[in-house]
Amino acid sequence: MNVITREPFAPTDEKPSPATPESRSRRQSDKAARPEKLSRKNYEKEMLKLQTELCYLQDWVRDTGARVIIVCEGRDTAGKGGLIKRITERVSPRTFRVVALSAPGERERSKLFLQRYVEHFPAAGEVVIFDRSWYNRAGVERGVVLIKLWLEVGKKEQERRFRARVEDPLRQWKLSPMDVKSYSRWYEYSRARDAMFEATSHKFAPWYVLRSDSKQRARLNGIKHILSLIDYKQIEREKVRLPKRSNKHRYDDDKLNLHKIKLVPEIF
Repeated sequence: MNVITREPFAPTDEKPSPATPESRSRRQSDKAARPEKLSRKNYEKEMLKLQTELCYLQDWVRDTGARVIIVCEGRDTAGKGGLIKRITERVSPRTFRVVALSAPGERERSKLFLQRYVEHFPAAGEVVIFDRSWYNRAGVERGVVLIKLWLEVGKKEQERRFRARVEDPLRQWKLSPMDVKSYSRWYEYSRARDAMFEATSHKFAPWYVLRSDSKQRARLNGIKHILSLIDYKQIEREKVRLPKRSNKHRYDDDKLNLHKIKLVPEIF
């Protein structure tokens, strides 16, 4: 096998509970333990550079017919979704495809493990990002670029993010019964992680651990690392020139027939 590796909250009328010395101390301790946050200006500046490189990678993948698999695994609240969102934000969904499989039903559980995933593998000129629930147990077809990322969030930071999700109605949808259960079984999940690394991290396709207590830094580091593992190059493009618009069959096309259609109210 030859694998190429290269917080907003909804307002309420309720008064907040008075802070206790213990809660203030815990917040101060958690704040001190968290990595220093990047400024929004520097973060967006670096992200723009990396997303430009992702566009160059996209052109190279299309031009060469390369096939790339990126696996994003990790603890709950580690920031996998945010990283994937930033990777795919400025590229075509026809080239960068995200696969997030739900829990297997009875029929899926009867299949060989790889059967569930091989149908989602990239065709020539595609990048497929597996959002959790996948790892290299049975190997990957020759010639596929395989990158495996494990996002690791610290115990205190995970608790902070879980509590934020509990309180924030815009993020409560992210909490599933399995997520809540995982919170109480930290060390069991650590042992499962270690066992997976032991069984599936190989020289030709290692697991790369991405520290993610700072989501901004993790996104930048993750994208930069992915780009460093693929030997792509910028594809020269011919400059696009817009053709002259024809006035043939010209008419007042701004005048719409309001008996046939309805307008969306312009509230904003």
